[in-house]
Amino acid sequence: MTRSVPSFQDLILRLHGFWARQGCVILQPYDVEMGAGTFHPATTLRALGPKPWRAAY
Repeated sequence: MTRSVPSFQDLILRLHGFWARQGCVILQPYDVEMGAGTFHPATTLRALGPKPWRAAY
């Protein structure tokens, strides 16, 4: 029996599925240097709200 090797796209989709099941919002990266995830606009704006949230970058 041969096993097919997952493609890079398959790995990305599996990771997205895993984090989505953990209740995380899946955020796409920006193509601009901004340091840590704390400088991502969605993180900055969401941090101002009263409710906790989870994000995966």
